[in-house]
Amino acid sequence: KLKQAEQLYERALQLDPNFALAAASYSRLQSWIYHTYEPNADRREKSRALADRALQLQPDLPEGHLALGFSIYYVDRDYDRALAEFALAQKGLPNEAEAYLAIGAIQRRQGKWDESNANLEKAAGLSPNETWPLQNLVLNYQMLRKFDLANKTVDRALKLAPDSFSLWSIKSQLETSEKGTFEIAERGVEALKSRPMDDETKIHFEVSLVQIRLLQRRYAEALQLTSSLKDEALAKDPEGLMGKYGAIGIAKKLLGDEVGAREAFLKAKGYAEKFVADAPNEAKRHDPLAECLAWLGEKEAAIAEAKRATELLPESVDAFDGPVCTRTLAEIYMIVGEYDKALPIIDGLLTRPTQV
Repeated sequence: KLKQAEQLYERALQLDPNFALAAASYSRLQSWIYHTYEPNADRREKSRALADRALQLQPDLPEGHLALGFSIYYVDRDYDRALAEFALAQKGLPNEAEAYLAIGAIQRRQGKWDESNANLEKAAGLSPNETWPLQNLVLNYQMLRKFDLANKTVDRALKLAPDSFSLWSIKSQLETSEKGTFEIAERGVEALKSRPMDDETKIHFEVSLVQIRLLQRRYAEALQLTSSLKDEALAKDPEGLMGKYGAIGIAKKLLGDEVGAREAFLKAKGYAEKFVADAPNEAKRHDPLAECLAWLGEKEAAIAEAKRATELLPESVDAFDGPVCTRTLAEIYMIVGEYDKALPIIDGLLTRPTQV
C-alpha cells in the first residue's frame, strides 16, 4: 500500500508540479517510511525536499508546516523545531487531529506525560471515528501503568474497529503486563482463527502467537508455529527473518536442542548484522543483534551492542523509546548471567514510566 501511495503522489506531481498539498502529503509518507521501515539517505532527502517544495509553492499551507514538522521530528529528531512547525500547522488546522497527535507524540518523548495525554485525548475527540489517536493514548497509559484507563481507552477503539488485530493485540499485552495472564490473548486467538485475513495480517497474527507461546513456556508449540512460517512470506519485513530464527533458537534451546538452537541463532545473527549495517545509527536495530550474540554465548559483544543502543537513544533524549533499549540491556545481562547488573536496571525501569 505504501508503494502504491508513492506511485499515486508521483503521478499527481507529474500532472501538476505546483500541487503543494500533494507535495506535503508525499513528504509525510516519506517521513513515515523513514521512521518505520527505511531510515536511509534517500528517504531523508525526499522527505525534506518535498516539504520544502510544498512551502515554497504555498508558504502559509498548514499541511506544509505539518509535513516539515514530521520531517524534522522523524528524521532529525529535533523536537523543539518540530513542535514549532506543528504549532504553525495547528493554527491553520484548529479542528484537525493531526497536529495535536503529533505534538502529543513528541511530548511523551520529552517525558511530558500529562501534556501528551491531553493532546492525544484532544486528537481523539477531534477524530471520533479514528482509532489511531486512541491507540497512541493507550500506549501512554500503559507506560504510566494506568491500566484501568488503558483498558477503557482500547475498548473505545475496539467499538470503532471490533475486528482490529492490532487493537486486540494491544489489549492482550495490557492484560499480560498488568496481571501476567493470557485470557484475552487466547480468546483473541480463537476469534481471529475463524475470520478471513490477508497475507500480511496473517503473518502478524502468527508471529504474535509465537511470542505468546514463548511467554507461556509452550516451547514445542512455538517451535511448530515458527517453523511453519515461510521465509519468502517474511522477506518483505526486515525484522521478519531474524525474528523467525531467533524464536526458533529460543524454543530449541529451552527444549534442550543446543545444536539446533545454535544453528538458528547463527542465521538470526546474519540477518541482524545486515539490519544494523543498513542503518547503524538506529538504536533499536542493535537490540536484536545483542540478543543473538547473548544466546550464542558471545557475552562481551552482546553487552557492547546493547550498550551501544542505549548510547544512541538514551532515555534523557527519548522517554518513550529509550526505555526499550534500557530494558534490552537488562535482558542481555540476564541471558549472559550478569544478574547483579540486570536487577538494578529492572528496579529503575519500574520506578518511572516504561514498558516494564
